[in-house]
Amino acid sequence: MSDSSSDQSLFKSGDRLAPDSILEPLPLHDRPGDLPAHLFLHGGRAPLSCKILQFDAKEVRTSHVQTCYELQSILNSPSLMWLQFRGLGNIDQLRQYLSLLSLEPCVIEILLTFPQKSRIHSTNNSVLAVLHEFSLATDPTHLISSQYNLALTNRMLITIQENPQRSFGDLEAWLNAKSNNVKAIDLDNLFHFVVDDILDSHLPMLESMSVFLDDLEELALLKPSPSILNRAYQVRFNHRVARRQLWPLRNELIILLRQGQRLLGPVAREGLHDMAEHVNTLLEIGDSIRTQLNSINDAYMASTGNVMNQIIKTLTIVSTIFAPLTFIAGIYGMNFENMPELKLKFGYLYSLILMILIAIFQAYFLWKRGWFQDLSGRSRKFGS
Repeated sequence: MSDSSSDQSLFKSGDRLAPDSILEPLPLHDRPGDLPAHLFLHGGRAPLSCKILQFDAKEVRTSHVQTCYELQSILNSPSLMWLQFRGLGNIDQLRQYLSLLSLEPCVIEILLTFPQKSRIHSTNNSVLAVLHEFSLATDPTHLISSQYNLALTNRMLITIQENPQRSFGDLEAWLNAKSNNVKAIDLDNLFHFVVDDILDSHLPMLESMSVFLDDLEELALLKPSPSILNRAYQVRFNHRVARRQLWPLRNELIILLRQGQRLLGPVAREGLHDMAEHVNTLLEIGDSIRTQLNSINDAYMASTGNVMNQIIKTLTIVSTIFAPLTFIAGIYGMNFENMPELKLKFGYLYSLILMILIAIFQAYFLWKRGWFQDLSGRSRKFGS
């Protein structure tokens, strides 16, 4: 009996993935998108700042730290805390800050690596997340990205963001509203709230892409030009870049839930499960955008084909009308002596009248057959 029960327990424990104790950063050779405009003023590295939210027994206290001594004095308190590091202007000082937080060396290296691939992973003592917040510039073909590195431990949540102007104002307001019930604040819930807030940036970006592609499709139907395809290809590239950072999160969220990480409570697990479904929804919206991109290409090819057919039809009409006129002019342009029509006093006028009548008859005949109808759609408004 003891052997069978031990085998059963081993099977149950082996069926669950264990957190990795050793992780390595996943650096990117090329940045996924452009930096926000204000970060270019600092060469992509804004000045470093540190903001700490402490969850004491009765209140949420906010502190701004400028030295390692100030940070160490705050860390000596037993309260839970949220450490917000913004800007990468001083990586050495940031490394000193992180060295005071009793983090594993591999965790510190992941938190200090910019840029790197998106990921959600865990060790035995922490849960890690690397995320990219995407948006579009005034020109929708320009993708802007900002990276966030997060770490959750048993008594602190750490967020490092390269964009100092981005703040979690709504989340902090919600925390301040819970000042009368600070004990109800759990760091694992706060972790998935922050992750969810960052992932929410994908939806407005995808919506802007969709609206922009609708306008491009209309232009492709009305006024096709190679510049439309160039802009569509740029949007396709930006969508591929964003999707490449979003795709791994779906599987990694499922793996994190299966690991049974002790730092995550039931509410946080449910929130992470909802985030996995949210990622699936974003990927499905991305698939619809890919369909829009294909539709633009098809609309452009169809529209250019219609325009080319219209041009060929116009040239055919001109050739059909002028063919008999050229025939008449060719006959009377021959240099034979025995051509009685050349002796007529009003022969030239008669020939012109004959040509005009033939041209009018042919134009009327082609018009009745519908040859003068513009099938390219360029002369009509879209939707009419």
